[in-house]
Amino acid sequence: MVKRKVIYIVNPRSGIGKKNTIESEIGALTNKDEVDSKVVYTEYAGHGYELATQYKDEADVVVAVGGDGTVNEIGTGLLGGQAALGIIPCGSGNGLARELDIPLRTSSAIEIINDGLTRSIDVIKVGERYSLNMAGVGFDAYISHKFAKVKVRGPLQYMNLIAREYPKYKVNDYVLDIDDHIFQRKAFFISFANSTQWGNNIHIAPSASMDDGLIDVCIVSEFPDYAIPAMLVQLLSQNIDANKYDEIIKAKEIQLLNKKPLLGHVDGEPIIIEPNSRISIMPLALKVVVPSAEYFETSRFAPSNIRDFIQSTLPVTELTDIPEMVRKNLPFGGKKKM
Repeated sequence: MVKRKVIYIVNPRSGIGKKNTIESEIGALTNKDEVDSKVVYTEYAGHGYELATQYKDEADVVVAVGGDGTVNEIGTGLLGGQAALGIIPCGSGNGLARELDIPLRTSSAIEIINDGLTRSIDVIKVGERYSLNMAGVGFDAYISHKFAKVKVRGPLQYMNLIAREYPKYKVNDYVLDIDDHIFQRKAFFISFANSTQWGNNIHIAPSASMDDGLIDVCIVSEFPDYAIPAMLVQLLSQNIDANKYDEIIKAKEIQLLNKKPLLGHVDGEPIIIEPNSRISIMPLALKVVVPSAEYFETSRFAPSNIRDFIQSTLPVTELTDIPEMVRKNLPFGGKKKM
């Protein structure tokens, strides 16, 4: 039997402590009867893309071990090749991994890579860059540019940054050509969604699909502070599309008719979007390794294990810490303004 070739590309800066154990875990958990594996490490920004390009026609699977930026780099490098993208999520948001139901436990993610089930997903092209999950302009892009300069990263740092910058941020005017229809909007942010969520199960585009050949354009207009608690609940409960400040338009192509460069992001990575840039969909352009339906019927997701599974994926010591974390990070301390 011919073994499948799997290349693990590890970003050693992602995931606290993972860089010290990941290679031994891969060695111990890889099904050596069916898989030949190799571990390589990125050494500088952009190296993941270079390595993925090198292996995209040599390997069956190239695995991104890191956060959303690493996944974007490696997935972009695989476009046009034969290799599928695998993911071991080690980042702050893990948006694509969560959307594809890839577990955040390294051992479970390696099991899925051993199984080797794949599906094809769309990719969004933003100017000359690519987004596998979510791109955008406005407040989330502004935050991504700020967050890139933060030395200590993680979900709590991200939330604190949002809370600090939110009161200072001013909405902008945007003109968009969406499938030959002109839209003028004053928006807090605009997301171009391939999946339903940014990450951390915060869903901005509840009806988005990664294989429908469409981009969900999510336009969030300026909103009062008192609307924030309801919006947070709707983002987590996947019904933000019912909010009056949110407008979602499905599209194949968008042109941003801005006269000046805009701060943007692709999968949370900061970029500059040049005037009159086009945003388009590339249908089923990337193969990704995903869990099978049977995977979730096993005992590892039995009710008795749910608390441990949740706690292992959250950046807190106790689950009781969560309400206090959320309250502290609301712009007005969790108290509704009258």
